[in-house]
Amino acid sequence: MQHTVGIGEMAVSDRADDVLVTYSLGSCVGLSLYDPVARIGGLIHCMLPLSKINPAKAQTNPEMFTDTGVVALLRAVLAKGAQKNRLVAKVAGAGQLLDENGLFRIGERNHTVLRKVLWKNDILIAAEDVGGTLSRTVYLHVATGQTIVKSTGRQVEL
Repeated sequence: MQHTVGIGEMAVSDRADDVLVTYSLGSCVGLSLYDPVARIGGLIHCMLPLSKINPAKAQTNPEMFTDTGVVALLRAVLAKGAQKNRLVAKVAGAGQLLDENGLFRIGERNHTVLRKVLWKNDILIAAEDVGGTLSRTVYLHVATGQTIVKSTGRQVEL
């Protein structure tokens, strides 16, 4: 069954027939975490890099921010039974769609914050499709951990 992860949302599953999908990753960043032994996967769609710009919003919706959202996803997959030392991390998005002059660099900042949070948790990124000016859709197949990125006529497996 396909489960859509909206902007500022996440989903975690251990059901083999589930596919987690998030659409329209522009400057937003998408992260999939997968434990290949327990077959538990999670997907998040974070919009902004740092929660300190709106602490009240971060309290009610930590998934909106990369710094708090990545931690929330990590906690959720571990609570479901995944083991941190087996997690495979894959990243997509972090583009520069509406910021052609590089003024805000939201995508770049999202990617930097995500990498720092994963690094602090001893999780390396196995594969990524980031940057550029294309919007991306990410699919995580819970049965296999296969992570597919689709974008304007192309499809790649991370």
